[in-house]
Amino acid sequence: MIRFSLICEHEHEFEGWFRGNDDFDMQKKRGFVDCPACGSHKVEKALMAPAVSTARKQEKIALAMGDAQKQALAQLKAMAEKVRENADYVGDKFAEEARKIHFGESDARGIYGEATLEEAKGLVEDGIEFMPIPSFPDDRN
Repeated sequence: MIRFSLICEHEHEFEGWFRGNDDFDMQKKRGFVDCPACGSHKVEKALMAPAVSTARKQEKIALAMGDAQKQALAQLKAMAEKVRENADYVGDKFAEEARKIHFGESDARGIYGEATLEEAKGLVEDGIEFMPIPSFPDDRN
């Protein structure tokens, strides 16, 4: 399940849990997604800032992880590595290159890089799907 930050046309912010982007899109299209504050069905995904942990907080998290959480973290690390291995790094040109691909100006391919919050908002407004790739510090074992 993925937690999305959502916002309605009246700028009420709330959260929703979905199986993925397609699940959100399908539920929205069918009118199942509405604002709990005003009931509006004009709801969009808002950008979410990634959670950043300090080293001290990270130690507490590591101590609290059970086997299932450690396995999930290992799978996330493997997924992030696989994405990077099979995609082109475009650096700070991510938003520009994503638009070129979306509008057919460049060959379709996987890319990754960096984007500012404003660039990411613009991509969302243009209907370009993307997702952040988690970044992990090196293991300290």
